[in-house]
Amino acid sequence: MILNVVATPIGNLADCSPRAKEVLSNATLVIAEDTRTTGQLLKLLGVEGKKVFMSSHAQSSAAALQKTLEACKDHALIALVTDAGTPAISDPGSFFISHFRTMYPEGLVVPIPGPSAAITALSVSGFPSSHFEFLGFIPHKKGRQTLFAALAVKEHTVVLYESPHRILKTLESLKDALGDRLIMIGREMTKQFEEYPVNTAATLLEYYTAHPDKVRGEFVIVVSAKGYATM
Repeated sequence: MILNVVATPIGNLADCSPRAKEVLSNATLVIAEDTRTTGQLLKLLGVEGKKVFMSSHAQSSAAALQKTLEACKDHALIALVTDAGTPAISDPGSFFISHFRTMYPEGLVVPIPGPSAAITALSVSGFPSSHFEFLGFIPHKKGRQTLFAALAVKEHTVVLYESPHRILKTLESLKDALGDRLIMIGREMTKQFEEYPVNTAATLLEYYTAHPDKVRGEFVIVVSAKGYATM
């Protein structure tokens, strides 16, 4: 039994590797964050085939998780995917993988590497990347201000995710916390209208406030290391 942890495109379908396509084509069980999204992806990739789809996401109940885990025993080749990018990176896939390892100690867990929004954004930021920190999605309420205060003293690059509903509020908080520190915004990455502006939070707040049509899709924020702007 092999559980393949398959990275899928974050935008551009051409970023799906031949190996990922092969695994998705041959897998008889596909465990997805959203089965409808993944079903559409496989259709676009032309690798549908006959397979069972089951879901595993942040809101899955203990009973649903157990049902999906038990279904694995009937399949030799399993694919675990998220809606976009690499499963288990700021994603409930890590929870499933942990339980799979416990339930099937003889099973193999194999990575099928590929796109990751965090690494994609970091790679084009130009900020030091030999030591960086990934913090996932910024908290909605509890811990939000504590995080911004901590960012102000970070001496390494930090990568975060934010939703379009809170990006302006977040840029306002980053403006207060970071001052002249440079940040980069990754938006619509790998898609037709992708952009990666680098500037202070104050300037980027003005930009997105003036262009509300661009406040859509997931945002990746890369914060430069303390002192980087003055190097």
